[in-house]
Amino acid sequence: MTPSSTTTRIRTALIGATGYAGFEAISWLLRHPHVELTGLWGPENETGPIEGFYPLLSKQVALSQNVFDADKVAASAELAMLCVPHKVAMSYVPTLRAAGLRVIDWSADYRLTDPAVYEQWYCPHTDPDGLAEAVYGLPEYFAEQIRTANLIANPGCYPTCAALPLAPILAEGLIEPTGIVVNAVSGVTGAGRSPKPQFHFPERNESFEPYAPGVHRHMPEIEQVLATLTGRDVSLLFVPHLSPMDRGMLCSTYAAPAVDGLTTERLTEVLEAAYADKPFVRVRTDVLPATKYVATTNFCDIAARVEKGRVMLFSALDNLTKGASGQAIQNMNLMYGFDETMGLI
Repeated sequence: MTPSSTTTRIRTALIGATGYAGFEAISWLLRHPHVELTGLWGPENETGPIEGFYPLLSKQVALSQNVFDADKVAASAELAMLCVPHKVAMSYVPTLRAAGLRVIDWSADYRLTDPAVYEQWYCPHTDPDGLAEAVYGLPEYFAEQIRTANLIANPGCYPTCAALPLAPILAEGLIEPTGIVVNAVSGVTGAGRSPKPQFHFPERNESFEPYAPGVHRHMPEIEQVLATLTGRDVSLLFVPHLSPMDRGMLCSTYAAPAVDGLTTERLTEVLEAAYADKPFVRVRTDVLPATKYVATTNFCDIAARVEKGRVMLFSALDNLTKGASGQAIQNMNLMYGFDETMGLI
């Protein structure tokens, strides 16, 4: 779809507005010049004025979150953004698509293309037709497919952060596609807003720890997107860590060079060529990526180094923005013919 004029406004419904990523989405969508946020929808136990969940939004938005009703959503919107848990999204998506809405789903329900792989890591998939049609929403690589899609699988925050530095280096055959190690760190908002004992302040403050090493559900997603982009089977060990910060994500990735004499300069050249026209990827040569440099932005910063015969790739992004809501808006911009930076810079 191409916007007919500069006054085009996309009537947008946000489903699952009370979580951290949902709140972040409201904040960005309110500032987008071509979006009309028509409604907030969620489960029965999370209804009421949105300022009751997030007092910061007082006098900024008068909307309340109502119980999800597909017919009412369809009557007021043309685009649905789903910020609901894994396994829940696929129960909403078929009804919304049947009502004629385009959908951007932020869960993992439509990211893994093989239903058997999805079942291995989550549960049996109940919408195989949607799974077959969904477009993986990594704008730096799938922009053309995103423009015409009616169902977007918004990538996970870890897969985005890991794939952006790895993809061009693997595609050039500069590193081995096996034996890759991705050490990743995320802020606590990545675990969601639902209260759990391990996320209480006394548990998280001044504590740093790994979790789900080698068995995290984002690992097959990272391997899948890298295999798709490079045409090669990719095998990696993914080790996430939880950091005592609100938001932010950093990946330190280690790989073996596949060519002799590989240098930092060569890796940097490849990264710069790959992302020269990509507005939200910054190849760093002045400083190494850091969470503070990307906080509350839609940027992903990346850098490369070669030391002691090993390749090191570094990347940082905001898990709530480029890792969730900002990337969803970037996808929306592509879907409706806007500049992909619209409302994000």
